[in-house]
Amino acid sequence: MLLFLLLLLVCSSQATHFFGTVMTYYPKTTSSDGSLMVVIRYKLSFRSCTDVDSWDCFTGSCGSQSAFELNIVDEENGREWCQREGIMTQQVLTNAPFEMRLEGGNWISNIVNGIIAWRALTLVELRNRSDTGQANRSPQTTILPAVRVPSNCRRDFNLLAFDPDGDEVKCRYGDALLSECNPCTPPSVLTLSSSCTLSFSPTTSSNLGPYAVQLVMEDFPRETITLIQTDGSQTMKTVNTSISKIPVQFVLQVDPAVPSCTEGLYLPKFLPPTPANRARLYTPVGQTLEIRIKAEAKNSTISELLFSGPYNVNQTRSGPEEFTLRWKPSESEDGESYPMCFVVQAVDNSVKYHSELRCVIVTVGNDTSSNTNATEQTPTTPPITTAVTTPATDLAVVRLTARISTLFPLTENDIRNTIMRQIKDALVEQGLPSQVDLVLVKIL
Repeated sequence: MLLFLLLLLVCSSQATHFFGTVMTYYPKTTSSDGSLMVVIRYKLSFRSCTDVDSWDCFTGSCGSQSAFELNIVDEENGREWCQREGIMTQQVLTNAPFEMRLEGGNWISNIVNGIIAWRALTLVELRNRSDTGQANRSPQTTILPAVRVPSNCRRDFNLLAFDPDGDEVKCRYGDALLSECNPCTPPSVLTLSSSCTLSFSPTTSSNLGPYAVQLVMEDFPRETITLIQTDGSQTMKTVNTSISKIPVQFVLQVDPAVPSCTEGLYLPKFLPPTPANRARLYTPVGQTLEIRIKAEAKNSTISELLFSGPYNVNQTRSGPEEFTLRWKPSESEDGESYPMCFVVQAVDNSVKYHSELRCVIVTVGNDTSSNTNATEQTPTTPPITTAVTTPATDLAVVRLTARISTLFPLTENDIRNTIMRQIKDALVEQGLPSQVDLVLVKIL
């Protein structure tokens, strides 16, 4: 009988605490040599604000990183989740497309649709478009780490799906064969339309719990266009071929039945002057945009506003049922469009209830329709510092004692080269990432 100790070194993001991610990108300046600067913004949602993970280059030439920051967007009062926004500035030598991937483990515990490890993929397409003469821009969206719905209530989640180039935006579930998730089993309690609406219908108590929602959002040209690369090569895109793609991943929590599904009783109901879902707002550079949000819930107590958007949006509570979001865009954000989403959360006897999901798109710049006091609008479709921080390489160190019984003597080399590899393979099968490290400490 052989007994030895191992240290299992796992990046801090390997616990069961992932709540999803979303990524968008903004092409910036092009140099005379053809190189291009692109700003990539992404959300990472975990149980804790100290958890981290990083996006890696998957295919193509992703360039070099010239700047990076990671800041808190919002944290649920009960510390159920924390969302942070990462901003990467990449300098790429050409405008050829490339892919970035996020991979690790694990999602939060007890995911009903069986998702354990996380994986997300972004296709960054920066080639010049024949219709605009500019680099392609990704669809713009964001999402909260978790949204709730009682099991006995119907609800539609109309995701924000805005494209600054005027493309048609479509949603689909991720595909494991395209390395977009691992695995990609959709939630059985949801139906998805290509126009990015997720519909939940009343279900039984056997379907309660959290579901991992792993979507891909793509932009399609409204007419045939040509994408032109720095080297002069060209690629045609028809109305049926997507240009770029971004991940939209989050948790759907199906809760026990509520006494009434009528909005305004237990479930918070939005009131004016809350902007309509998918409203498009404008604000000039350097001027503070105010978004006023009001809701009511007669049989529960409104506890907080949950928000996803740029990290430097300031949130204040102006009354028992009123909130204000304030954002002052900088010069570097001029001409860009930024997504913001929110829900109001109410509580009754420790049971949490969410309002419907609402999202707006804020375009920065001097526009004749600019209005810094946002009010309810009819949704439109497109042609439609804090200190810079570096993500820490936190390690969770786990002591693992293994007892091995063999019919033949084992040398230390046998243990290091064979046994440890078999243990690692078994751990990876259970959901740990392949980059996990095993260190032999002692043979007892």
